[in-house]
Amino acid sequence: METFWIRALQLILSLSLLVIIHEMGHFLFAKLFKTRVEKFCLFFDPWLTLFKFKPKKSDTEYAIGWLPLGGYVKISGMIDESMDTEQMKQPVKPWEFRAKPAWQRLLIMVGGVLFNFLLALFIYAMILFAWGDTYIPVQKAPLGMEFNETAKSVGFRDGDILLSADGVPFERYDGDMLTDIVDAREVTVLRDGREAAVYIPDDMMDRLLADSVRFASYRIPFVVDSLAAGSPALMAGMMPGDSITHLDGRQVSYFDFVETMSRRKEQGESRRLTLTYTRQGVADTLALAADSLYRIGVYPCMDTDKLLPVVHTDYGFFASLPAGIRLGVKTLSGYVGQMKYLFSKEGAKQLGGFGTIGSIFPATWDWHQFWYMTAFLSIILAFMNILPIPALDGGHVLFLIYEIVTRRKPSDRFMERAQVTGMIILFGLLIWANLNDVLRYLL
Repeated sequence: METFWIRALQLILSLSLLVIIHEMGHFLFAKLFKTRVEKFCLFFDPWLTLFKFKPKKSDTEYAIGWLPLGGYVKISGMIDESMDTEQMKQPVKPWEFRAKPAWQRLLIMVGGVLFNFLLALFIYAMILFAWGDTYIPVQKAPLGMEFNETAKSVGFRDGDILLSADGVPFERYDGDMLTDIVDAREVTVLRDGREAAVYIPDDMMDRLLADSVRFASYRIPFVVDSLAAGSPALMAGMMPGDSITHLDGRQVSYFDFVETMSRRKEQGESRRLTLTYTRQGVADTLALAADSLYRIGVYPCMDTDKLLPVVHTDYGFFASLPAGIRLGVKTLSGYVGQMKYLFSKEGAKQLGGFGTIGSIFPATWDWHQFWYMTAFLSIILAFMNILPIPALDGGHVLFLIYEIVTRRKPSDRFMERAQVTGMIILFGLLIWANLNDVLRYLL
């Protein structure tokens, strides 16, 4: 339960920031063009407002609603979520949205998306400035990768070191690398010291989505951190820092070793155990007595930074700005590239609501991860809002571009119908996404 509340708090804090910044974009552009903003509301407030305040000599009321599904600014003379059609029947006032030139209305509508994207770039830059960039070079993973069953079915093998996709070298294991693998015709791996090719089927992403298991993970070496006093391993000559590489002649990683030992214990095996380990690059083999099969007395090192080759780059303030921009653009590009899979059968099943979004935050409070996920959500919010769907900013932008090109303004009746249609679509997607969360929880 504590984990739930920590994630819920992070989600609410993150979304609150993103909504405020998004609506601030609309608000500031509206003020720039002397357009009246009647209300600035964090969250939605049907039937009930938790808090509201209107400064003296201000046209804007500031409020907090009870339904944390977003937020809005109510701009005079505009058909929006409020569906204030009575206002639209009145004569046009000079401070109203509909009285402004099309180019000004266009900037007011893209303001939210623009601010969300700029926020993401700024957060990415500050993350690099504060924490730097840390990653594991995938080509230098000492034991390669461990793959799920879907990956193995197309030709990957545990221990393969990923080198390139269609000749383009891999650098780090992230979403972009997975996209490169799925879209590739051929992936090159290093297997038993030799390069080998794995041919990727056209439906690879559908298979992975159906599998719902991580494509691959780093195989972590079993490095001895300490030994129990009087233990068989200590008596046989093992020392802290030794790396166990083989069990009975078979290469093992940390998880291989632990699982094999657990399985042998369950099956009641009692034969002698042969371990191969390396010390400063020199390999040695030892045999342990049968009575030490399950209690050899070694405790593993769990510090990933010591077990895998880690690259860390620090950034000064000014260097972090262009680096943050590159990271933000790369993230947006990767997200847009993966959107096509949403329209497949398996992709639709993976659509998630607030439960899925909340689960991406860490179970313990971690400011680095919090800001990283907030930047990522800001990218998603910007992209989703610019989609040409009525009721979203992108729908309004589409109609404004039509007006600029054709010099014909859509009628208020058409805009009302478009707004209602868009809201039905959005609520349908919202229900579907959260229903998927419920079904995943129950099943």
